[in-house]
Amino acid sequence: MSFENLNLHPLILKAINDAGYTSPTPIQEQAIPALLAGHDIMASAQTGTGKTAAFMLPALHRLAEPSSVPGRGPRVLVLTPTRELALQVSEAAAKYGKHLPRVRVVSILGGMPYPLQNKLLSQPVDILVATPGRLIDHIQRGRIQFSRLEMMVLDEADRMLDMGFIDDVETIASATPATRQTLLFSATLDGAIDKVAARLLKAPQRIQVATQQAKLDNIEQRLHYVDDMSHKNRLLDHLLRDITMKQAIVFTATKRDADTLADNLSAQGHEAAALHGDMNQRDRNRTLTKLRHGGLRVLVATDVAARGIDVAGITHVINFDLPKFAEDYVHRIGRTGRAGASGIAVSFASVKDGVSLKKIERFTGQRIDSHVVPGLEPRFKPRPGVGAGAGGASRGAPSVAHKRNRTWSNDSGRAPAVGNGNWENGRGRSLSDNREKAPRANTATNTFRNSGASSPYFRPK
Repeated sequence: MSFENLNLHPLILKAINDAGYTSPTPIQEQAIPALLAGHDIMASAQTGTGKTAAFMLPALHRLAEPSSVPGRGPRVLVLTPTRELALQVSEAAAKYGKHLPRVRVVSILGGMPYPLQNKLLSQPVDILVATPGRLIDHIQRGRIQFSRLEMMVLDEADRMLDMGFIDDVETIASATPATRQTLLFSATLDGAIDKVAARLLKAPQRIQVATQQAKLDNIEQRLHYVDDMSHKNRLLDHLLRDITMKQAIVFTATKRDADTLADNLSAQGHEAAALHGDMNQRDRNRTLTKLRHGGLRVLVATDVAARGIDVAGITHVINFDLPKFAEDYVHRIGRTGRAGASGIAVSFASVKDGVSLKKIERFTGQRIDSHVVPGLEPRFKPRPGVGAGAGGASRGAPSVAHKRNRTWSNDSGRAPAVGNGNWENGRGRSLSDNREKAPRANTATNTFRNSGASSPYFRPK
């Protein structure tokens, strides 16, 4: 199917063609016709599948025709959990609506000065992209009226639920016309999301492109066991010095850790900066602009701050700290391998992270094999031979959740050779080739020879 088959406005099709897209993604192919027909929808699709365009293209199609209701309030409202995601949505609206006349996009976000936002809202608005908290402030002050509103989009509703924004979302919805079309997008469609949809949507069509066990076949996932913070820092420095890495996002558990790690990496000579919720909007925008323009090689970020980052140059994601929730793991590594590109995700884990690893593997349906860099081997390695991957026994995967025996032999589980016993044999082969063959070793720990070949964590150019 091509975009021409979706019956979108010709000026929108021109913008899509300018962007270099010819065929819709599965979520776009299913959602756009339902939205053009006027249905409410609740849709699930994994990150990087084009869901922003799935709702923005039909929204712009509506705006191609003038409103029949007088006023200056927005005709389309998009609510997002984070400022970064809101900015991404605003950029998509500008990109796909650039040939349409009279389309004005305004972002109302926390961290931006109120006087500027008051000025923006005093003028006619077509698409309003907002975070719930700041929008509530303006509604309570009487600065926004929704008499013209035709469509409301809840983007990443699961994250808004996790962050405690759903009450605000329902308050906002109560201020909009009951005749509106409502769209709900979420990574998963579970019971909690169903309850939200029942209150806000009218007979929605349910679209589920990605199953809960999200398939991330275009992302190489690797695990590295670490002993302590010193070992973790030395391993990170080693990985970031590989010249084949273009840009990377390093995830930490806290905002303080993000600042500290970014400072340490900068002191070591890396082009690094932090991104987290305590930064003001100007600093966050400056950091993201540097990342997009290639002026920043390493971004150290927290989960919430990184939501919505869509930068083509991100080739690697490193989980310095594992996330608390398996869903966040998928969102983290989804910052690479976007729009069909390939990427690499490396996770650090101590022997105490067994439960988290099992949850991640169960959620994704994929085992994460562990690897070792010579000279940076962990003192303790998981015992081979007990399945840790999804589906029980996993061909020698480590028992990452094993609690009893924490004194494993350093050599007992070393991998029989894949090919000739090292990954030099894989140079020149496609990654899909390596991906198919590497797991056939009878262990989850592959040892790599440091003999001039690129680090196994980074794809050869």
